[in-house]
Amino acid sequence: MIVLTKNGLHKIMINRRRVELAQHVARSTVASYDTAEYQYIQISKIPTFHFQPSLPRLPIPKLEDTCRRYLNAQKPLLDDKEIQKTSSYVSKFLANEGPSLQKQLIQSDAENSHTSYISELWFDMYLRDRKPLPINYNPFLVFVPESDPKYDIQLVKATNLVISSLRFLKSLKDNILEPEIFHLNPKKSDTNLFRNFTRLIPPSFSYYGAYLFKAYPLDMSQYKNLFNTTRIPELEKDRIFHDPSAKHLVVMRKGHFYAFDVLNANGSIRSPKEIAACLKTILEDNRPPNKHPVGILTTSERNQWAQARSHLLEIGNQEILKKIDSAIFTMILDDEVIGTDKNKLIRSYLHTDGTNRWFDKSLSIIVSRDGYGGINFEHSWGDGVAVLRCFQDIKADISKKPKFHPNEVDELSKEMPNIERLEFSIDAKSESTINQEIVKYKEWIDRLCVDHILCEEFGKEQCKKLKVSPDAVMQLAFQLALYILEGKSVPTYESCSTAAFKHGRTETIRSCTLATKTICAAMTRNNSELSKSELKKMILDCSKAHNVLTKEAVMGQGFDRHLFALRKISEKSNYNKPAIFQDPAYNAINYNILSTSTLSSPDVLAGGFGPVVPDGYGIGYMIQEKRLGAVVTTYEGSRNASKYVQTLEYAFKNIRDLLHG
Repeated sequence: MIVLTKNGLHKIMINRRRVELAQHVARSTVASYDTAEYQYIQISKIPTFHFQPSLPRLPIPKLEDTCRRYLNAQKPLLDDKEIQKTSSYVSKFLANEGPSLQKQLIQSDAENSHTSYISELWFDMYLRDRKPLPINYNPFLVFVPESDPKYDIQLVKATNLVISSLRFLKSLKDNILEPEIFHLNPKKSDTNLFRNFTRLIPPSFSYYGAYLFKAYPLDMSQYKNLFNTTRIPELEKDRIFHDPSAKHLVVMRKGHFYAFDVLNANGSIRSPKEIAACLKTILEDNRPPNKHPVGILTTSERNQWAQARSHLLEIGNQEILKKIDSAIFTMILDDEVIGTDKNKLIRSYLHTDGTNRWFDKSLSIIVSRDGYGGINFEHSWGDGVAVLRCFQDIKADISKKPKFHPNEVDELSKEMPNIERLEFSIDAKSESTINQEIVKYKEWIDRLCVDHILCEEFGKEQCKKLKVSPDAVMQLAFQLALYILEGKSVPTYESCSTAAFKHGRTETIRSCTLATKTICAAMTRNNSELSKSELKKMILDCSKAHNVLTKEAVMGQGFDRHLFALRKISEKSNYNKPAIFQDPAYNAINYNILSTSTLSSPDVLAGGFGPVVPDGYGIGYMIQEKRLGAVVTTYEGSRNASKYVQTLEYAFKNIRDLLHG
């Protein structure tokens, strides 16, 4: 018989409570990663795709409006004789083939009310193009570094980028990512009242509820292809592959491939330490660079890559290619130290040497040895709105809510994590192809010139005070710099999103206008008869004209996509090719010497792309509150990026001085 005193019983109860508490802590440590707080980047009151069914459809402009806008865009590029000839072709088009082609387009659009008239044509255009993806198509964006340098340690940065990306993916998949909405007056619409009101409206009418608040939901159909997606090369036309069931990540380092699951069997994100342990093991793999870096093949001309890939499949690489194609995204760990050389940074994220990249992947997240983070993305599946939203949400998450911390690096398990090394079977034919592509790609990137400009004295804030559009200022500066160098205006492309419409893609703002040509000519004359106040008024007039073009493009009222669709219909019909499309001026305006695009955000350190024509400029620019910047690319022997950047700096100064004058 055991007799318990009051003190003895109390001790037993305390010990039992300690055991229970320890068990609870152990359980909660494991379970804490199954919480919504860890698994989701956002838990929106409004379902992600709530507005999608009621989005307005992309309008087909009136034929007369498109022809008028087209002629206006041609005027600064043609002499009097050329514009007369082009005008006659346009008149014939309006009188003859145009109305019939327009009728066919309207009929086709009515029969496909689930999408936009441009969507399938635009996918087809991208996927049929045989040019290599890097430089030509894949853009890049680099994150602004973290405020605490310890979070820019490669392992820490990579781990947090993986986790935050997965948190974004999980919110998207479970329909609780905040819908993408353009708030005209955020104080009225970016509120709980707006969210509580619109979520109660049936999806088929929800857009109109948002419209009452002057808020405009944007198309989100592209978002699913941010993850688990790859553009697969095939002869004549590529295809987009998407496998939402895959739970693994593919990591590249030194041209080697690794895979490990980042989601558990139930679809939950693994713990930060588990993910970090896998990445740490890969970073500590001391194998030399891969002698046969298969990733270089994704830099090839698309038909050549399709043939090389077909051969890889024939010699037994089905599983590894499937693993890469279906991966949530590729995490690329570079051994290169970038330091403070911004041009080196640009090259690293735009193209590098191609041996540690898979350019076909919809999203590649890249982290350098010294902790720069950024993305390179394949463009056919979607446009900048989706990418920038993902980019900004991830950046906010790794900065405000990092899930892995520098002091936890030493706490990682010493046990070897479950990582799969993906080893390609390579025969003599594949080896030869890889070696040829390494040489070819090096010759190509060696011809690429890269430079950048950052104007710290001028930004969005000052532009607003001066009542001038910051985008108009940037576009005028691009025109002025080229006019100073060459004394002429050239075809100019500025990308504009039409995501305000269901399955909208992009439209072109033709920012080279008669107004920009006139002021460029006036500002480059040695003895200008115009006063500074007159020149300032001309800049303001340019800004107004640019704002009109921008509004038209945003509302689907540009001319480029409409004419493109009409041309495609004429090619499928039995018509002879309409004279408007045989006109050398039509080909010339679509040969864009200045190709420009902006993804402006305070989270972007740098971003850009390559020239779209061999003798052109690729200009990725940013507009921030207190500064303007641009990344410029050209090819040797045609135009010079560094010379253009120097002239662009001069153009900014002149425009700024006139506006302040």
